[in-house]
Amino acid sequence: MKNKFFKALKSEVSDFFTTFAKGNWKTKLSYVIMGSGNLFNGQIARGLALLAFEVLFFLYLFAGLGGSSGLYWISMLPSLGLEGPGEKYDPLFDQYVYRYGDNSFRILLYGILTIFLIVAFIFTWRLNIKQAAEVERLQKEGRKINKFKDDVRSLIDEGFYKTLLALPLTGIIVFMVLPLFFMILVAFTNYDGTHDGYVTNLFHWVGWQNFKALFSFGGSSSYGKVFLGILGWTVIWAFFATFSNYFLGILVAMMINKKSIKFKKLWRTIFVLTIAIPQFISLLYVSKMFDKSGLINGFLLKMGWISTAYDFWGHPFSARLLVILINIWIGIPYLMLIATGILLNIPQDLYEAAKIDGANPVQQFRHITMPYMLFVTGPYLLTSFTGNMNNFNVIFLLSGGGPTNSAASSSAGSVGYTDLLVTWLFKITTGAESQYYMASVIGIVIFIVVSIITLTVYNVLPSIKNEEDMQ
Repeated sequence: MKNKFFKALKSEVSDFFTTFAKGNWKTKLSYVIMGSGNLFNGQIARGLALLAFEVLFFLYLFAGLGGSSGLYWISMLPSLGLEGPGEKYDPLFDQYVYRYGDNSFRILLYGILTIFLIVAFIFTWRLNIKQAAEVERLQKEGRKINKFKDDVRSLIDEGFYKTLLALPLTGIIVFMVLPLFFMILVAFTNYDGTHDGYVTNLFHWVGWQNFKALFSFGGSSSYGKVFLGILGWTVIWAFFATFSNYFLGILVAMMINKKSIKFKKLWRTIFVLTIAIPQFISLLYVSKMFDKSGLINGFLLKMGWISTAYDFWGHPFSARLLVILINIWIGIPYLMLIATGILLNIPQDLYEAAKIDGANPVQQFRHITMPYMLFVTGPYLLTSFTGNMNNFNVIFLLSGGGPTNSAASSSAGSVGYTDLLVTWLFKITTGAESQYYMASVIGIVIFIVVSIITLTVYNVLPSIKNEEDMQ
């Protein structure tokens, strides 16, 4: 991989200098004025588009388009602002007035945007040189050079995929890639509620300090111990939330699909109703049912099974057990529907042959049903596991992350025993301190952990390793 990269880079550099050395004046001019090779060879529209892009880029870079220049944002990136807000003397009014200084947030955002534009310009500039060389080659060979109408025809015919992908690709870059880079860089700053970069104080670069704080283990309530505790519970939760729903969903589907079961549509409809009701309503209602003054405690007290109301959400073990059990209630219907469709497509000849060979129902399930199910639903099982690691709704609506872990709350916000990494991230960004920098660090760590698990499991899935077996 490394050798291929350097080989491609060497080839690109060699082609860059060779094109300039052997190209005609039109091609050489395109190194300075973008679109020259197209303009002077009859490709007016393409040449003007490249020239306009170059002009607009340099206008933004040096003069700014309706605001500060791109060079200003780049120059301010190392400091993220030099002058914060405060009172300054205004000689015109002969009094001190409050004025805002630099804006760290805008500097970081527009600085990243400027870097992206520079990269886009370099890419377009190189593409412009290649196009100039290609047009020169076609001209020497006496072949036809595409005009504007030919380009338009290409974009709606053989190159239509480029037209379709242009807008989504732009959206991905602007709304996903750019914010992702912004979030990553925030992890290396002290951006929080007291350093918002504009109204109160500027925020600045702090290097790896936040990562060191997250993985520090010097004390009973250190960030590192809190993080490992939440990470351990997150993995445990994801495991049980995924596989309990998976196997129980298959079991329910098999029971409903049995020939002796009547009113199959009715049973499936009853299960689907739990999906139809929004989780915001159903989970909040179930959460209230298990309160100290809820229906469950009321029933247990009335039956005389307990003498005092039990605080289900106030004890770590019962709270964690409840969120897993309630998640089974809302998760089984999804798996039941998926499993039903797959079970109906398993060839019945396999079961009949197994019966003839003397296989009992357990053996049929082990050697026929489960291999088929795992092959088809393997990718879904993986995405379900990673999704449960970031399952915000169930935890937040049921327990709110509680009960509070008092040993950890002083150092890392109000951390609860049922908090996942994603709910912990939410808490530390909505409190009084709003530790955005630490939330960014946690987000990066979540991404790394989920990526490692996903890539490792993905490569051992039967669907990937033995793709041709089921065919």
